[in-house]
Amino acid sequence: MNNEYQLTKFVNAAGCAAKMGPGDLKQTICSLKPNDSRVLVGFDTSEDASVYQINDTQAIVQTLDFITPVIDDPYLYGRIAAANSLSDVFAMGAEVKTALNIVGFDRKNLSSEALGEILNGGNEKIKECGGVLLGGHTIESPEMYYGLSVTGMIHPNEIVRNNTAQIGDVLVLTKPIGMGILTTAIKRDLLPDSMIKKCSDIMSELNYLPSKIMKKYNVHSCTDITGFGLLGHALECINDLITFSIYSNNVPLIKEAISLCEQGVIPGGSKRNLKYIEDKVLFMNNIDDSFKLILSDAQTSGGLLVSMSEKDAKEYIKEIEELSFGYAAIIGDVIPKGTKDIIIH
Repeated sequence: MNNEYQLTKFVNAAGCAAKMGPGDLKQTICSLKPNDSRVLVGFDTSEDASVYQINDTQAIVQTLDFITPVIDDPYLYGRIAAANSLSDVFAMGAEVKTALNIVGFDRKNLSSEALGEILNGGNEKIKECGGVLLGGHTIESPEMYYGLSVTGMIHPNEIVRNNTAQIGDVLVLTKPIGMGILTTAIKRDLLPDSMIKKCSDIMSELNYLPSKIMKKYNVHSCTDITGFGLLGHALECINDLITFSIYSNNVPLIKEAISLCEQGVIPGGSKRNLKYIEDKVLFMNNIDDSFKLILSDAQTSGGLLVSMSEKDAKEYIKEIEELSFGYAAIIGDVIPKGTKDIIIH
């Protein structure tokens, strides 16, 4: 791996970007709800992206995300950050059309060549899903960050929401979890090059084709798993009629994350996620504290969590096997509302 630039050294003292937790974020934006009939999806239900109707057959899907370096190689960091930013459009079932770069760059410590590699890596991912880069904005910043503002398109009747799962559905997860723990290990120089490459490959894999393929099936809901972790994003999918019943042994994960978590290699965001969800989740007696943290682990460019019938789910998993590196799996069921929003077995 190319460690020449050591991008991960240019993050804050906590070792990662200081991202707001789900509870703080909801409290901050609760008074900003849009009042316009053309807004089909705002931020009142914690959806992945916003949707604004243009006419009877077209709506624009908009999102924005950026991250600090999770890997030292600037080209790979650019690919991962772009994949992470693009993912919200795919979670809505939409197609990417355009993107704008968002960059904070420390030119005193990093060369313009490094910036060029970051942007080239990101642009490759935009082009991979049929999008076009239209420009962007760069500022000088003591903390490196990069991401995209993305615009997609979708038919107003084809929007995939995150909170419309139905009783009797199963839950499919298309990428493994544990990436927050592993990227923290990368920053501490605890992973071999082979494992860094594996993490990079998984994080830079777009959710584009899994999103495109899922349209062949009767999908009831979808979200992507990123900074709030599997349980945090699953919690955003719950409505008044349902509970998610998740089987911990079925959840795909990078096994090295287990031992690292037990050694205390845990990002601060994962700890905040667990604190937020603990009173909303019923953990059965066999779930230890380390695994609770893994289920809450803050992900970068994680997979899709899709709700569909079991028959469709089995076929869908077969179709995306190579795209998911063999990790895609049925991880649980949608059941009638219980005493908690999520049950972990």
